[in-house]
Amino acid sequence: MAGIERPGPLYQQVGAAIRQGIADGEFPPGTPLPSEAQLIERYEVSRPTMRNAIAALRSEGLIEVRHDKGSFVKGAPTPPLTIDPSITRTGKTYAPDATPWEQAQEPTVYRTATTVTTGPLLELGEGEALFGVDRVLIDPATGARALHRVLIPFAAAENTPPLADVPDTAPEGVYAALTAAGHKLTWSETVRARMPRADERSGLALPDATPVIHTLRVTHGTDHQPLIIEELRASGSQAQLTYRITADSPRTLRTVRN
Repeated sequence: MAGIERPGPLYQQVGAAIRQGIADGEFPPGTPLPSEAQLIERYEVSRPTMRNAIAALRSEGLIEVRHDKGSFVKGAPTPPLTIDPSITRTGKTYAPDATPWEQAQEPTVYRTATTVTTGPLLELGEGEALFGVDRVLIDPATGARALHRVLIPFAAAENTPPLADVPDTAPEGVYAALTAAGHKLTWSETVRARMPRADERSGLALPDATPVIHTLRVTHGTDHQPLIIEELRASGSQAQLTYRITADSPRTLRTVRN
């Protein structure tokens, strides 16, 4: 294999290449990795770079170092936390996300504005006023952390008095308030994996070279009008998502429903 040529810290690139080899079955669970010298030759990197890459993979739980025997593949275990982002409704009561999250601290409420990313999702121009609400969540069973953010346009809050007075209302309360204001709610959600920003690495206590799972949900009201945005970010090595899929019509598949 040719040397690593992608941008970014070299040890992370090497770690990603070895991680992919584990995922592809090139390095099966329980088997030793090639020797350090062989890996250095294969990826054309220095000894310190290779040792940093192995240390990162070890911190992720993908490999273990056995004294005098080398590095062995532990495989890619199923993440310990399964997040179910489905939304259910009983009468006027909503129950989003069955994960038994606990808040690590009080929510942070602030004023912000739409960006080139969030503006189009809310069908607003750039620079429109928003309430932002950030929460740090912890799963008590596994200790896994998640970062949750809600963005509420001022217009949506003003038309829904409880949100204008208490923007840090829990998501289920936000849904109930929007419904009481006359909206028939639907949701759209996207999920992506990416490398974390510095604040996310710190907030989620991520080991080096660990990606985040980033979900972005838009709550839509009457006539599919976008009302609010929610973001959830969690460790890609600690969490996985599960969705309930329903076939509402021959042409539409939806993962969440009103």
